[in-house]
Amino acid sequence: MATAERDYYELLGVARNATPDDIKRAFRKLARELHPDVSDAPDAEHRFREVVEAYEVLSNSERRDLYDRFGHAGLRSGGFQPSSFDFGSLSDLFSAFFGDDLFGRRGGASRGADIAARVEIELTEVVTGAKREVPFGVAAECTRCTGSGAEPDTPVRACPTCNGAGRLRQVSRSVFGEFVRTGTCPTCNGSGKLVEHPCEQCHGSGRVVEERTLEVEIPAGIHDGQRIRLSGEGHAGTLGGRAGDVYVEVHVRPDERFVREGNDVYSTIDLTFVEAALGTTLRVATLEGDEDLIFEPGTQPGEVRVLKGRGLPVLQGFGRGAQRVLVNVVVPRRLTEMQRSLLAEFERLSNEETYEPDEGFLSKLKSAFR
Repeated sequence: MATAERDYYELLGVARNATPDDIKRAFRKLARELHPDVSDAPDAEHRFREVVEAYEVLSNSERRDLYDRFGHAGLRSGGFQPSSFDFGSLSDLFSAFFGDDLFGRRGGASRGADIAARVEIELTEVVTGAKREVPFGVAAECTRCTGSGAEPDTPVRACPTCNGAGRLRQVSRSVFGEFVRTGTCPTCNGSGKLVEHPCEQCHGSGRVVEERTLEVEIPAGIHDGQRIRLSGEGHAGTLGGRAGDVYVEVHVRPDERFVREGNDVYSTIDLTFVEAALGTTLRVATLEGDEDLIFEPGTQPGEVRVLKGRGLPVLQGFGRGAQRVLVNVVVPRRLTEMQRSLLAEFERLSNEETYEPDEGFLSKLKSAFR
């Protein structure tokens, strides 16, 4: 025994006349404090094993009586050996004691399933954010039985197989030591209770399917495919377990006028070769409506005009991206004889200075490709 020199009452911090409930409460408190997943103390594992051993003795009336009368020697003569376990099964051991896990959840209670939903918004709505009504079917707690599965004012018995614990504990011994196995009680399916008169509304399940609609606030700057989590709005848990979540996937519809790259948007503008040569003012589409944009004489194909702050907002941040407008110069495909003659005359009158490149043209071209 690991605690041959330690008094079990002292280990649990209870008096020798402590009631079973006092002993249970003391063990719950110490188990939560000393579990190695919670405590950083170097001796947490050793102390945890000590309090488990103490509880195994003091929670059993026959063992406690033997210990009170003859001490550790009496337990050894009676054949008592502390349970052997690894820390991967401590939750099961705790469940075997109380019908719940290490952190107090009732045996059989389980978290509700999550729900996936989908909404669509326009690219322009990414600028300001949007609201959408999201309909979905959900398993909700039955209002008639408040989730118990039993008709109101009818008895609910503790399961005789597991004594209300919801789990069965089996201890077997071999040449390799003692093995503790726990599993869900097959009689009550882990609930610890037997319902004699199932609820007429939910037929004993404790849940009913209903249609629900939630208003979802979609933040500005959201990206296509990102999900919004609505905590606790999913399917109801069983036997009082926490409800699941709703995950709303946001789809941003493509806008033929723009291409999104991160928080920037790209668009194109067509200039005739005359407009590009002489300069012009054209209406350019932006995410917040059309606006006038001036193109200087000699505007080149592939030139990129940057409209700062006209892109998309940074999701849960500050600032906005830019809109980058790529210039496309349209070359005529069909010409009349007069037009051909005039263009030929123009070409005859042109010289090297006519087509002299702008000093910043190459850098602008590289910027466009980037």
